[in-house]
Amino acid sequence: MEEVVDLTINFYRRNYIEGLFLSSGIFKDSDTTMERLVRVAKKLRLEHNFNGYIHLKSIPGASDELMKEAGLYADRLSINIEIPTEKGLKLLAPDKSHAEMIKPMSLVKNELILYKEEKKIFRKVPKFAPAGQSTQMIVGATDETDLKIIKVADHFYQNFNLKRVYYSGYVPVLEDSRLPSIHSQVPMQRENRLYQADWLMRFYGFQANEILDPGNPFLDLEIDPKLAWALRHREQFPVNINTASKEMILRIPGIGTKSTGKILMARRFQKLDLENLSKMGVAINRAKYFVEFEHTNIFNKFIDEQNFRKIILSGMSSKFQNPFSQQLSLF
Repeated sequence: MEEVVDLTINFYRRNYIEGLFLSSGIFKDSDTTMERLVRVAKKLRLEHNFNGYIHLKSIPGASDELMKEAGLYADRLSINIEIPTEKGLKLLAPDKSHAEMIKPMSLVKNELILYKEEKKIFRKVPKFAPAGQSTQMIVGATDETDLKIIKVADHFYQNFNLKRVYYSGYVPVLEDSRLPSIHSQVPMQRENRLYQADWLMRFYGFQANEILDPGNPFLDLEIDPKLAWALRHREQFPVNINTASKEMILRIPGIGTKSTGKILMARRFQKLDLENLSKMGVAINRAKYFVEFEHTNIFNKFIDEQNFRKIILSGMSSKFQNPFSQQLSLF
C-alpha cells in the first residue's frame, strides 16, 4: 500500500500523471481487498493532499460501509459486469453472478441521489464519487450480438445512472471448448463501433432499438452506426438545415453535437449553406448527401441504397456535382 501511495505522489508531483486508477484481484476476501483500496485513496487525500483524479474499482461482495467510504475519497467508482449476459457469465465464470455485481451499483446510485438531495439543503456536504460510476463488458468471449450488448448498456444507463460503459474486445490466449477459437480475435473495429453506438445513445438521442434491430443485430464494420441508420431510413432525408429540429440535425451523418449548437445559433441570423457548415467543422463529405438548402438533394430519391452507399464511401469532392452524371457513372 505504501509503495502505491509513494509512486502515485512522486509521479503526480513530476507531472507524469494526472490521476490514479486502482484495481485489484481478490485476496483473502472482498472486504479485506476493498479496505486496502480505500486506505490508499484515503491516505492520498488526507495525508498527501492529493488533488488528482482517483478511480477505484469496486470489489463485488464488499460491505456497504466500505463502498460508502470509497465514494468519499474516489472521484469515480466502477464495478465490471464482465460478460453482457448472465448466461454468458455462468458459462465462463460459474462462481460469479450479475446480482452480486449489481448490488454495489445500486448502492452507489442511491448514495449519489442522496448526495444531490442533501446538497440542496446543506452547503457543505462531503462529495460522493463526483464523477459517478462506470462499468465494463468483454465483447466476443460469448455469442451476444451487438444489439444485445447495447441493450444491456442502455439498461445500465437508464437504471443505474452510469456515466460510462466501456467495451473490451476479447483477446484469445488459450484453447477451451467454452471459448472462441484461439485464432479468432475480436476485430478492433467492432469495439470502436460499439463506442460510437454508445455515444449515439448518450448524446444524440438514439434508442438502442433504433441503432440495431433483430434484422440487423450486428454493427456495420465498414461505416459508423449513425451513417448506417441514415442509410436504412432514407425517407427521413434530406433535412432542411435551416428549419429542422435539433433532434433531427443531430441525426445527420457528419454533424456532431458542437456543430449542431453552432447551426442552431447561426441560423437565427442568416440562411445557412454548405460553405457555412464547412466552416463550422461539419464533415461535409458525409453531410452533403443528407441536407438540403435552396435545392433538394436528389441522391436519396433516385439512387438505390447500395449505390448511394458507394457514393458516400468513395470520398467524392466536397462540392456538389451533377447528380445525374454521378448516378450514370455507377452503372
